[in-house]
Amino acid sequence: MSLVFAPADAKSIPVHLLPADQFDDWLTKQEQTTSIWVETAGFKAASASQLVITDEKGAPSCVLLGLGDANDRARDRFPTAKLAATLPKGTYHFEADLPDDMLAAFCFGWLQAGYRFDRYKSSDAMKAQLKAPSGVDAARIEHMAAAEQLTRDLVNTPANDMGPAALENAFLELAKEYGATTNVITGDDLLSNNFPLIHTVGRAAVDAPRLLDMRWGKKGPTLTLVGKGVCFDTGGLNLKPGASMGTMKKDMGGAANVMGLARMIMGLNLAVQLRVLIPTVENSVSSNAFRPSDILMSRKGLSVEINNTDAEGRLVLADALAYADEENPDMILSMATLTGAARVAVGPDLAPFYSTDENDAVHLKSAAATAADPVWEMPFWDPYEAMIEPGIADLDNAPAGGMAGSITAALFLRRFVSAPRYMHFDIYSWRAAAKPGLTKGGLAQGPRAILAALPKLLGL
Repeated sequence: MSLVFAPADAKSIPVHLLPADQFDDWLTKQEQTTSIWVETAGFKAASASQLVITDEKGAPSCVLLGLGDANDRARDRFPTAKLAATLPKGTYHFEADLPDDMLAAFCFGWLQAGYRFDRYKSSDAMKAQLKAPSGVDAARIEHMAAAEQLTRDLVNTPANDMGPAALENAFLELAKEYGATTNVITGDDLLSNNFPLIHTVGRAAVDAPRLLDMRWGKKGPTLTLVGKGVCFDTGGLNLKPGASMGTMKKDMGGAANVMGLARMIMGLNLAVQLRVLIPTVENSVSSNAFRPSDILMSRKGLSVEINNTDAEGRLVLADALAYADEENPDMILSMATLTGAARVAVGPDLAPFYSTDENDAVHLKSAAATAADPVWEMPFWDPYEAMIEPGIADLDNAPAGGMAGSITAALFLRRFVSAPRYMHFDIYSWRAAAKPGLTKGGLAQGPRAILAALPKLLGL
């Protein structure tokens, strides 16, 4: 599918985006026939209300979309997505007295309504097309839509077609598209190159573990992205129950989101020296699977006691983060579908994040609001450090007690980063039920907020 805008010179039908407080003024300026039509239909610009007005031949002459009040707009990020999915075939354009960042979010929502995961089953394409408003950066929005499509497709693909080798192929294709250089370390070569945790977690699977490494850009600040690529998580010897295993194809959502963010950065040709590291494994059960109570050495030299083999994501990230840290980049950013505790804390819509720099957190939260990509700051709470120190080893991968699970996971990861500016995202990357612009299944969470924040985060 191609999530792009209609040609700028295409004939189009106006879509009036109407906040409730602008509606009366708008209506007084319309021709009498339009006013009568609107009043007869009872349209009042309530949130997500729609009205198609036709001409004398029965063809749409304009469309009204109610946006309600400010509280309504805070509850519904993409009202234009629902409209786009229901409009008849044609090309449309927005007419609105709204800020450009709000228009950009509404444009993105429209394009997202056209997403279909059709690898295994064909589906009808969306009939309505949109011309980009003059006040928004159309190319930027198209790059964001394409990146979201990449992320969703990767997460939605089941593990029989998206194991470590297939994820490697997708990674190499992305690198080739933008002229990035790559290096891949696979199987037992991980041991000889000192990535013991990645190897240990993935060695029980038929599809060998690997570390994917991409570099792009020759100028600007250095940014390293690290994404958890657990292509399927059985839980290992601490086997998950069936109900918990059902969505574990999404456990590489961190890798998929990092790849989507990288695609935006490269596609927009930002002045950044970008590196992307993805440790990718399948956490399987076999005779050589790692065990509860094993003590493993990490690349950084820290020993880790394994108290739950289902807390494997932080292990593979640990080696990759230590590797990233060795170059001392200006910023390290990791993304992972890491803990159920984060889902309990904030639900499926918010992307929880941790930051070692409070100014970075402020910039990200501000950018997230304008990008319609919500985030929520969580604390690196130092008093909980003792919870990840088991005594018998330097670190515990799964502290007992069930308290503060997302925070202790983030603290664990922070132990492998000495660079002063580190952000970690503990995302869900999944929707159990569809909403306008947000289909059931794989989801990008955080990349658009990060992209919007990069000018202040890295001084671009």
